[in-house]
Order: sequence, then C-alpha cells, then structure tokens
Amino acid sequence: MSFILKNVDVVESISRADFKKNYLDKKKPLIIKGLTKDWPAREKWTTDYFKELAGDIEVKLADNSKADPKKVLNASVGSMKFGEYLDLIKREPTDLRIFFFNLFKHRPELVKDVKLPKDLMGGFIESVPAMFFGGSNAITFLHYDIDLSHLFHTHFGGRKHIILFDYKWKKRLYCVPNTTYALEDYDVANPDFEKFPALKGVEGYEVFLEHGDTLFMPTGMWHWMRYIDGSFSLTLRAWDKSPARKMASVWSLFRHGIVDSAIKVVFKERYAIWREKLAFKLAEKDMRKSA
Repeated sequence: MSFILKNVDVVESISRADFKKNYLDKKKPLIIKGLTKDWPAREKWTTDYFKELAGDIEVKLADNSKADPKKVLNASVGSMKFGEYLDLIKREPTDLRIFFFNLFKHRPELVKDVKLPKDLMGGFIESVPAMFFGGSNAITFLHYDIDLSHLFHTHFGGRKHIILFDYKWKKRLYCVPNTTYALEDYDVANPDFEKFPALKGVEGYEVFLEHGDTLFMPTGMWHWMRYIDGSFSLTLRAWDKSPARKMASVWSLFRHGIVDSAIKVVFKERYAIWREKLAFKLAEKDMRKSA
C-alpha cells in the first residue's frame, strides 16, 4: 500500500508560453525528455569520462542511515577518491551517494557541456549547478529545497525513481519542525499507515527518469529519490520572480538553516526528540482539520 500517486506529464519539448501557463504558474511538475538533446553532456557524461577528468578529487559520502541529531544535515559518513567511488557504483550495489557536489568548481570546463533552459524561464542561479551521484538503491530522504528555488533535475547513466508531493502536504508528511525534511522513520515507497496515519489520503506524483530526462520541480515541491542504477544527476536552480516568494526564500534560509543549526548545537538530542514528537502532533492535527 502506498500514497495516492499519479503520473507526471511528459513532453518532448514545450514552448515558453505553454510552460509558464500550465506548469510554472500552476506549480506543477513536468518531464521534458528532449531538453538535453543539444547538450554535449548527454553523450559525453559517463562515469568513465568523469573518472578520467576528475578521478583524483576526494569526495564526501552519505548513505541511507538516519541523520545523527548531533550533526549537521547531510553530514558525511566517510570519503574516498571520486574515481574509486565511480568504479564502486558501476561495479556493485551500494547505498553510498554524493550529495550537492559542485564538480564545476573543480573542472570549470564542464559548464560548456550544459545549456541553461533560458528559453523557458529566467532567474537561473548559474553559480550553483549541483550534481548528485548514487549507487543502486541509494536513497535521498524526503525533503524540499531550503532556498525554495525552481529545480530542473536532469538524470544521466541509468534510472531513478522519484516520488513528489505539493508543498501543501507539508504537515501531513510529518515535516520535522524548523526543517525542510520529513521524519526518516517511514518508507516513502511503502509507508506504514498504522504508525503514520496522517499519510492516509496524501496525494503525490510518481516519476521514473531515464538517461537524458529532465524533471521540472516547482518551488517548494517535496521530493524523495531512489537510484535504481548506479548513476548521477544535475540540478539547475532558478529563482521564482515573485517578491513574496523571494522573501520566503530568505526567511527559509534563515529559519531552517541558521536558527535550526544554532538550536541543535545547544540542545542536541533533547531538541531532536522534542521536534519529532511535535511532528506527530502537527501531522495528526492537520489530518483532523482536513477531515
């Protein structure tokens, strides 16, 4: 048993006017299969290519284990040479992943392999093209991005399973107070509705990306991801043009970043226990309100 999930619209290409009217303005996700058809990256980017280009870089690794409340979010569990890691995800299953890796900082020439989709919208943040790598079955926990930017998430080298939820389901998803992520105690792909009753009736989207596919995720959209194959993704970010949304972004960065980190340093486990209990109370209160 799972959530109420529907498919995401799929197009080969789309005009700026249609994209704005039907997806950007409505804050609705979309898969654009042909967005990367003229990107050099679509053919060039492989694990072997990256190994040759930047295999000597030391990279920090994350895994599927629940976050330690005493540490910062996405704290590393270890490190290894980038080339060794690429060999690992190509050779065998592993839950090790690389999170928010700016490979372009180390190899600026990679920028030439990507074309920002400025024909669809403006506001792209060109300084932070983030990359994500994962072994088969590596999971990215359920969250929405702290800066509330729009995301164009392009996948390479394999398949990826993604589940999405609109921002309005924040409390019902057991969002941990003062953060942008949900409790990590339930399996998003197969949740326990007896233990987490507020999840019943929550509606979302299910996506399977293949090599070269781009998923547009509007501002504030929750996303959970599982690597089916050892593979990698590139996320391009763009600001929402609304002044109110920009103010919300600044507040989110302050509250969910600076304030939350400061409280965590002081109170550690006590703070973690308190806010997880509060997540249950808020979720069930919102469930009763909806009913």
